[in-house]
Amino acid sequence: MKGKRHREFNKMSNKLEGIISISAKGTGYVKTDKQEEDIEIDFRDLNTALHGDRVEVILHTKKDKRMTGEISKIIARAKSGFSGVLEKENNIYFLKPDDTKMYTDILIPEKFLNGAKNGQKIFVKIISWADSKKAPEGKVEKILGKPGENNAEMYAIAIEKGFSSELSSGAEKEAHKIKLSGIKSEDYKNRRDFRKTLTFTIDPSDAKDFDDAISFKKINEKLYEIGIHIADVSYYVKTGSRLDEEAKERGTSVYLVDRTIPMLPETLSNDLCSLVPDKDRLTMSAVFEIDENAHVKKEWFGRTVIHSQKRFTYEEAEKSIQNKNTLLHAELFILNNLAKKLTKERFQKGAISLDQEEVKFILDEKGVPLKVIKKERGDSNRLIEEFMLLANKKVAEVISKSVNEKEGVFVYRVHDLPSKEKMEDLAFFLRGLGHKITLKDGLIPTSEINKILKDLAGKNGKDTVHRAVIRSMAKAIYSTKNIGHYGLAFEYYTHFTSPIRRYPDIIVHRFLTNFLAGKKIAKEKIREYEEISRKSSEQEKRASDAERASIKYKQAEYMSIRIGKQFEGIISGVTEWGIYVEEVETKCEGLIRARDIKDDFYIFNEKKIELVGQKKHKIYRLGDHIKIKVKAVDLEKKTIDYSLI
Repeated sequence: MKGKRHREFNKMSNKLEGIISISAKGTGYVKTDKQEEDIEIDFRDLNTALHGDRVEVILHTKKDKRMTGEISKIIARAKSGFSGVLEKENNIYFLKPDDTKMYTDILIPEKFLNGAKNGQKIFVKIISWADSKKAPEGKVEKILGKPGENNAEMYAIAIEKGFSSELSSGAEKEAHKIKLSGIKSEDYKNRRDFRKTLTFTIDPSDAKDFDDAISFKKINEKLYEIGIHIADVSYYVKTGSRLDEEAKERGTSVYLVDRTIPMLPETLSNDLCSLVPDKDRLTMSAVFEIDENAHVKKEWFGRTVIHSQKRFTYEEAEKSIQNKNTLLHAELFILNNLAKKLTKERFQKGAISLDQEEVKFILDEKGVPLKVIKKERGDSNRLIEEFMLLANKKVAEVISKSVNEKEGVFVYRVHDLPSKEKMEDLAFFLRGLGHKITLKDGLIPTSEINKILKDLAGKNGKDTVHRAVIRSMAKAIYSTKNIGHYGLAFEYYTHFTSPIRRYPDIIVHRFLTNFLAGKKIAKEKIREYEEISRKSSEQEKRASDAERASIKYKQAEYMSIRIGKQFEGIISGVTEWGIYVEEVETKCEGLIRARDIKDDFYIFNEKKIELVGQKKHKIYRLGDHIKIKVKAVDLEKKTIDYSLI
């Protein structure tokens, strides 16, 4: 008995909690707060754990310098539902999941088919999985359509990440009732009136909701009043309402290639809360007096009413900045110069340049991609971005001062320092490309990173280096604990400017309302707001994953009708199994397998991250331009195979 108790005690003392990641080969890796390195879990020891689950792991004795373990308990599932195609074999129905991290099929008893037929795209929820040696059982929750159909594929991506395209009927009814009431005379009370001040919006040409506007007034030749006006969503979405519960659960709007799945009903997001031109709109505002050097001399926060006079697209605003004979050129020119000075100040304080090239798809009426183009980012984009950053920073600063003095609560947007291990990996990678790198206190100075990115502008490999820099960074999250924002070089930062599409912004508006009324949020509420922060961070990641998956699907679909066609590519990754290549114009990334490069036998040089031919000594490195041909496309896996020309 004594020996048994001792073994049980040892087992308990070796238990840790963490999030598990599953590799393509089916091996698990658990990240915990108490271990610097991941704990490796053999496929046989997963015990039904799936990618992203929070698990309890029992540590094994350390072997070959690698910490290993086994899963003893599933604490929380990352998801219980999977999209895929229904298949039938020997009168047994099963789901073949789209998710490449899902390592087993899901059996579906006939009584749980719910009308689904063999070959259809469906969404299935796991209902039982007690034995890891057997496949899980599931039931069909939704029939999505035919595989390959645009709506079926896009819906499959969204629903698998936890985002239904339909909002609850309760939330829709509340929104409809609010819209019917419109803006009443009492809604104008206790609001600062900006309706006679020049106000406008700048947004993408295809935007449907406008949640931020800028007002501009010249006080004198060297001083300007600039207002950042944000849709007053919290005025309509009350704590505890169905609208509030729905928004809290979703956390964010989701932007797929061909559609937006909104956080709020469109009767609010595209109508009453949208800062459309030529209509009065209720707003929450941060108003600054700013001098010619972009120094804030005076600040004011509060509820306002605006009447936007102009809706600019980014392209229109860009023309107005550049051309003296266009509408509002003088005002936009001044704002642009101030924005550039704010940007310069941020970088002098250590901000990192993390702008990434993005693509946009031109689709036909069936959702088939006809063209893929790069999104242009000009001064008009950066102008809006800089003033939104200013508003977010200043709201965080003013409320944080109160929180520190009165022991209250606030929700911050934080970005931790990169880990020293990831910084060493980045330094190793950059040195391999010929860059001189220094490490100070385990970090590459941000000025060095920015200089490398600036020097690479317009050159081969800039995107590759950019991706490597981003991968080395921690993820920005929401938290009640302020640690600052490393990437932006801000001591205090929050999200205030997008309450139509982000739930934390609604929370921050409520905090600001309480602050202005002299009320404080009790410290006892910290757990509630930390949970909101955690859930919002998770939902943000899921939405981002869904967006990326929709882009990868459309890129694969675009190349699927171009099999055999030739393109120019840039090597974006090098591994022992081959080289990843990004097509120059469309950024469609695919793999050239090492075994398919027939002119030589190639070995992966891990130190220099290159493939080296053993006889002819041909070398393939990151950033190299090569000619490629589309060899094959797998739409289910969203992958493209290229071959060398």
